[in-house]
Amino acid sequence: MIEISESAADYFRGLIAAQDLPGLGIRLRAIAAGTPQGDCHLEFCEPRDLRGDEWEIECQGFSLFVEADSTTALDGANIDFNRDATGGQLSIKAPGLRGVAPAADASVVERVRYLIDAEVNPKLASHGGHVSLREITAEGIVVLQFGGGCHGCGMSEVTLRNGIEKTLREKIPEVTGVRDVTDHKSGSKPYYDRKVG
Repeated sequence: MIEISESAADYFRGLIAAQDLPGLGIRLRAIAAGTPQGDCHLEFCEPRDLRGDEWEIECQGFSLFVEADSTTALDGANIDFNRDATGGQLSIKAPGLRGVAPAADASVVERVRYLIDAEVNPKLASHGGHVSLREITAEGIVVLQFGGGCHGCGMSEVTLRNGIEKTLREKIPEVTGVRDVTDHKSGSKPYYDRKVG
């Protein structure tokens, strides 16, 4: 069940009326559901755009269509619109959208992957980079590979030791260290160039 506040419904009605297209509705879908990057996407949709498997929520004056693949992630969502001096802000709160952190008794691999997705990669994304988990050794060494702006970056060792390793070791006691297996010489667009010596 998705709840749409009256202010959000009024907002949608206004947007649809401005388009002046018969049968126009709003389509809602989840993106990257079940991951820390989970998000929602809204768009106009005409009757011809519908596939037929959408979940339809009939509102006074329009319909909201939830894509079939998104219904589980968006079940229990609340859509609201808060008016302010600059116009307003639409908000969608979906408790199941981003999934949940693995339990303390989940495998080390699950907990490391979640932490990389939830905390490490969002920080690296500000530099156009990311890191991928390659393996976790029997000794608790997390083996990583850098990509994007971190591939070939002159600060990758600092990022590895002072950022990633520190975070993983603080939050997952089984992690004893990290190792980078990236061939940094092949990086094409590093955030910080390496000094050639």
